[in-house]
Amino acid sequence: MSEKEETRKIQFTGNSSYIVSLPKRWVTDLGLRRGDQIRITRNSSTLQIFPPQVREGGAPKEDATIEIRADEDPQPTVRRLISLYFLGFRTIHVVPKEGWLRPEQRASIKEAVRRMLMGTEIISDSRNGMTLQVLVSLLELTVDGAFKRMIHLAKMMLSDAIAAVERENLALAREVIDTDDEVDRFGFYIIRQLKMAIQNEHMLKEVGFRDARSCLGYRLVVKSIERTGDHASLIARDLLEYGGVGGPTMSKIKEMSQFAVSLLDDACLSLFTEDYEQAEKTIKSSEEISAYETRVMETTKKTGEPGVYRIRRTTENIRRIAEYASDIAEIVLNMTIEKTLKKA
Repeated sequence: MSEKEETRKIQFTGNSSYIVSLPKRWVTDLGLRRGDQIRITRNSSTLQIFPPQVREGGAPKEDATIEIRADEDPQPTVRRLISLYFLGFRTIHVVPKEGWLRPEQRASIKEAVRRMLMGTEIISDSRNGMTLQVLVSLLELTVDGAFKRMIHLAKMMLSDAIAAVERENLALAREVIDTDDEVDRFGFYIIRQLKMAIQNEHMLKEVGFRDARSCLGYRLVVKSIERTGDHASLIARDLLEYGGVGGPTMSKIKEMSQFAVSLLDDACLSLFTEDYEQAEKTIKSSEEISAYETRVMETTKKTGEPGVYRIRRTTENIRRIAEYASDIAEIVLNMTIEKTLKKA
C-alpha cells in the first residue's frame, strides 16, 4: 500500500454519527490542527475529504511581520513583501523597528500593492505600521483564468506598441508601458497560486494540474509571457525617446510583429491542448523570424530610412518575443513527452 493510501475502520458513536480516524502524519503535513473544520463531499460512490485551505485558496499561513529601520531604503522592503506574497501569507504587517515609518517608505509599499500584488488591500495604514491582507481566493480567480488574461494583455501590448510607432501616438505608447504593470500583477498572482499548489496535493488538483511538475512548467511559461510584455514596453519606450518609423519599413515591421503574435498564439494553444505535435510545429516555424528581420533591414537600406539604430532595436524586441514563443513550445514538449511514449 502506498504512502498516499491508508485503511481505516468506520466506527459508530452516539445515536446518529459514524467516525473515521485520520493518519497523524497526513494531518500534520497539511498544517491542520485540533478543532479545524474539514469539508466532505460525496461523488457517486466515493467520499472526498478536503482541508479548509482548498476552499480558501491555499495552505494556511500565520501572519508575517516585517520590521524596518527608519533609515532603511524602501526597495528591500518591497522585495520582502513580494516574497511573502509568493509564499502564500494572507496577512502581512510592516512595522518600524524603532520610531515611525517614513512617508516615502509607506508610499513605496502602497505603490507596490497597487502595481504588483493582485488581490491585496491595505487594511491599516499609519506611521506606527501598515497591515496588508490578501483578499482574493483561488475560486474567485483561477490560475487558468489569470493566465489567459495575462496572455491577452501581453499580445495587445505588442499590437498597440506597433500601432503607436506607426502613428507616432505617444499617448498609446504610455498606455502600453502602464499595461506592463498589469501583466506583472497577473504573473505574481499565478506564481503565488502555483507555489501554494505545490505544497498542497488537494489544491494541486483543484487548480487543474496532474502533478507538481506541471506547476514548474507553467511557472516557466509565466516568465516568458512577462518578458513578452517587457519587450512590447521597450518598443513603446523607444517611440517616446526616438520617434516613429514610416514608409515601407514600417510595413515590414508590422508583418514581423504579426508573425511573432501568431507564434505566441500557436505556442499557448499547444499548452492548453497539451499538443506535442503543435508545439513541434511552433518551434520549427519560429526559425523563420530571422528572415522577417532580414527583410526589415533590407527595406531600410533600399529606402534610406533614417534611424537605423531605432529600427534595429524594434526588430530585436520583436525577435525576442518570437523566441519566447519558441521557449513556451519547448516547455510544452517537456510537459507532454510522456503522452507520445504511451502511443508508441
